[in-house]
Amino acid sequence: MSLVRLNIKGISYSQTQNGAYALILSEVDGERKLPIVIGAFEAQSIAIALEKEIKPPRPLTHDLFKNFADRFDIVVKQVIIHKLVDGVFYSSVICERDNIEEIIDARTSDAIALALRFQAPIFTYKNILDQAGIYLKVNPKKDDETDQEEFLVDEMVPDVEMVGKETSYTDLSLDELNRMLDQAVNNEDYELAARIRDEISKRD
Repeated sequence: MSLVRLNIKGISYSQTQNGAYALILSEVDGERKLPIVIGAFEAQSIAIALEKEIKPPRPLTHDLFKNFADRFDIVVKQVIIHKLVDGVFYSSVICERDNIEEIIDARTSDAIALALRFQAPIFTYKNILDQAGIYLKVNPKKDDETDQEEFLVDEMVPDVEMVGKETSYTDLSLDELNRMLDQAVNNEDYELAARIRDEISKRD
């Protein structure tokens, strides 16, 4: 079976299903998206890894694993989402130490959080993408906007909307945003911190 490389497109959350998040993966050489439901902790861990400028005051679990692996010369080479059963994705982490390769079973959310920290590629099999991949509609372009996809996420995962759409920071000053950012990081709310950092970056 042929492998298809995936990129992380974003994280979404449900306003009606408490604690429900969806990780959106997209195929590199195609237009299909693969939505995977994940937990709140894993969503925060992935969000903090995507937002390079936010540094948690203490290592998260996946950061600890990365530090542990670095200390013992273990490298994550790639992650493969290899099975889909009853809506649940199963993944393997391909590791290497002393030129010996090992395959470790992992939850897909944990595997992707580690892949980000090791800058390892993420793959799935073509038949899984054929089974669960979705073509998203793209909203028409608006005046003076860059060529950017806006997902209709509710078509992928019921009652899910993109993170951050419900909150507007446009009326806040940079000083207020920076104070909110510091508070979010101190509270270890890294998903909120990533959204605030995005708003600050827009103004730089």
